[in-house]
Amino acid sequence: MSPSSQNDPNVLPSRENSVFKKIVKCYEHKQYKNGLKFAKQILAAHPDHGETLSMKGLILNCLGKKEEAYDYVRKGLRNNLKSHVCWHVYGILQRSDKKYDEAIKCYRNALKWDKDNIQILRDLSQLQIQMRDLEGYRETRYQLFVLRPTQRVSWIGYALSQHLAKDHDMALSILETFRETLTKDSADYEQSELMLYQAMVIREAGRLREALEHLDKYEAQICDKVTVQEMRAEILLELDRGSESAAIYRALLKRNPESRRHFAALERALAPATEEERLAIYQEYQQLFPRAHAPKKLQLYIVRGEKFVALADEFLRQGLRKGAPPLFTDMSSLYHDAEWIGVIESLVLGFERSLAETGYFSAADAEASNPKEAPSCLVWTYYYLAQHFDFKRDIERALGYIDKALEHTPTLIELFVFKAKIFKHAGNAMEASKWMDEAQGMDTADRYINSKAAKYMLRANMLSEAEELCSKFTREGVQATEDLNNMQCMWYLTETARAYQRLGRWGDALKKCHEVDRHFSDIIEDQFDFNTYCLRRMTIRSYVGLLRLEDILRRHPFYYKAAQCAIEVYLLLHDKPPVLDSEEQTLNTENLSPEELKKLRSQQRKARKKERQEQERKAQELLKKQQQQQNQRKDDQEESKHDELQPDKLVQTQQPLEEAAKLLQPLLQLAQNNIETHLMAFEIYYRKGRILLMLRALKRALALAPDSARLAAQLVRFRRLLDERQAQLSEPVRAVLAEAAPALFGDLSAQQLADRTVAQQPESLEHVLQGARMMFFLDKSRDAEAVKLVSDLAAFPSCTWQTCRDVLTAMLDGELGPAGEAAAAAFRAACAVRFPYCAVLGGALPRAEPTAENNGPLTAKQAGSEHK
Repeated sequence: MSPSSQNDPNVLPSRENSVFKKIVKCYEHKQYKNGLKFAKQILAAHPDHGETLSMKGLILNCLGKKEEAYDYVRKGLRNNLKSHVCWHVYGILQRSDKKYDEAIKCYRNALKWDKDNIQILRDLSQLQIQMRDLEGYRETRYQLFVLRPTQRVSWIGYALSQHLAKDHDMALSILETFRETLTKDSADYEQSELMLYQAMVIREAGRLREALEHLDKYEAQICDKVTVQEMRAEILLELDRGSESAAIYRALLKRNPESRRHFAALERALAPATEEERLAIYQEYQQLFPRAHAPKKLQLYIVRGEKFVALADEFLRQGLRKGAPPLFTDMSSLYHDAEWIGVIESLVLGFERSLAETGYFSAADAEASNPKEAPSCLVWTYYYLAQHFDFKRDIERALGYIDKALEHTPTLIELFVFKAKIFKHAGNAMEASKWMDEAQGMDTADRYINSKAAKYMLRANMLSEAEELCSKFTREGVQATEDLNNMQCMWYLTETARAYQRLGRWGDALKKCHEVDRHFSDIIEDQFDFNTYCLRRMTIRSYVGLLRLEDILRRHPFYYKAAQCAIEVYLLLHDKPPVLDSEEQTLNTENLSPEELKKLRSQQRKARKKERQEQERKAQELLKKQQQQQNQRKDDQEESKHDELQPDKLVQTQQPLEEAAKLLQPLLQLAQNNIETHLMAFEIYYRKGRILLMLRALKRALALAPDSARLAAQLVRFRRLLDERQAQLSEPVRAVLAEAAPALFGDLSAQQLADRTVAQQPESLEHVLQGARMMFFLDKSRDAEAVKLVSDLAAFPSCTWQTCRDVLTAMLDGELGPAGEAAAAAFRAACAVRFPYCAVLGGALPRAEPTAENNGPLTAKQAGSEHK
């Protein structure tokens, strides 16, 4: 940046002009105090010089004085609207506040007065790729290419802009022209990456044969030989040249015989016609690599009957002999087939009986006079059976086998960990936490076990205990929750949010959810660090992968969990707005006598005094903490940013539905294949009264899961809403609804839809519950009939404790009317018999002592949102 050369009052004399250049240099070298000193020197003689005022504001912004910085920058811009420096500085300030659209406008205004400014064009291109303005990015990269045609980055950046804009031919033309200028014939990493990127673009252009020829021609100059082979094999497979592709995959499998991806590709390349041919592929590699795991495992997916029994027997024996804890995890991918489950159960039960009686896996081993198996085989067999029956939700047998294993080897941590998991699946979070804490106590240096123990504590609503446990592995002098937030430990944040939700602390739950949302925003912001670095380093394939990942970033399960939790809380806040303190105080004092009112005022004064003392104590602690962390400026800034999320303000929002809709929007774009997305969308739009958006959500949900119980209930509510508002709908809306109605509910009324939900799946408690809820929703006099539908557990042999919990919640919350509230105690008792280990349903298993966060009986809302 340099001052304008135009002949106007803003032009500095040569002496001051040299001082101004020193200001720019001080800013670039982060010598901010010197920069302010030089700015003061100029402004003493030229107080209205716009560019100096802008530079002073820019330096003040770097020192954290944002308001003062904006004042100086705006004043400088007013004094010199034709200065590219003033516009550029204003754009930098807007970018620092993440106002990217405004920053782009500022950069474009700056280019009006200096169209060939390289730095402004680079800054503009970074913002354009950040905002995915691909056409603008292509235009800006072209300008940079014209101005600096001798620089490698100019060629690569322009080619990349064409590639991202889907103009593959132009991108290839630029890359080919640039490649011809290269003089090296030997392998060079940056040149190697360029060749691979060129092959990637050719392939995406659909020119597969040309891509193959490119790899053949330049293979000697490419360093990453494995990627070349993989790319070549994939292209050959797409060209239906299976035999050539198979030869390459065979070579790759010799390098890594554990690659299941390569095995699957080899099978596609060879296209075996029979089961024997498929099996021969894996048997070949089993013989070549006897210790390889993948060839043995993949054979199990092919065979059935006696062959499966023989292969599973050998595979299980090997895992049990090695004492491999993940053996069940490895086998669980076979558990979608009832036949395979039965075979595995029969085999392992036979192992258990034989090992306990003879020390051999089978009687045939004993007759052959083979050496006895190691004693550890029996404990790992018990462990596998516990996992097996836990998968089948046979809690009694799972606990029996894990107790046998603990009796056999009481020092094996994996046994304690899995016993905790059994209780989690049984619905007893407190008992699960107790056993996981026991495992953590056996190895306090294990971060994985420590994290698991903290997670189980959070699911038991033991917030303070979980934080104390996490503090063993966080930074000293900093609160564990704060440090975990700074480290973007999202599993902790999502679990904490759910715990706060169960405890009814809505503001704290929202704070944690918004912290997760901010972390995803921060990850997106971090793209700035790579926009120029990757072009300089020629890691272009990785950079393109990064951009494509960032485009779908909020599809990640962590964001989904946080958004779902926040949306549920916002919907609850809309349905039952919190009472403000002033309103509650007015309600409480209306009927008090003068003496009682005087006593209340005295208590309030004492409470305020105590609160002031507590605030002063916290302020002193905060000051001490800041002194300890004065050298950690970045973390302090991050902390102050996150402190802006105040639970009290979040819970008192005036527009909960708007806040929920903001969190929902990324899910509608990136998680359309999840039915929960559309069910949540319906709930938001139902409360907002948006008929067509409700219709869209229902149609998408119906396409994904037409048998969903919650969807059936929403269809009833939508039908009822249409009946009530029929006269208010405009003609275009009626036309759309008339066209869509047959696919949704045909000619059925709301009551017929509710009855159909029950009639179609009478053995599904989930569907019957939704039908009963809608029955009472439509006709308040049918509460007894609705309760009768869900009360008889014998009619639902396959129901889970989670569904029973939902029934109990509906009863306690009045969703089934007075009859439901009256029947809640009897239903809880019946559930306690059906699920004796489920604490949520009043199971008989003794529970741990209640904590400060989880005292007293379970409320309806806590029961309704208990983590599955």
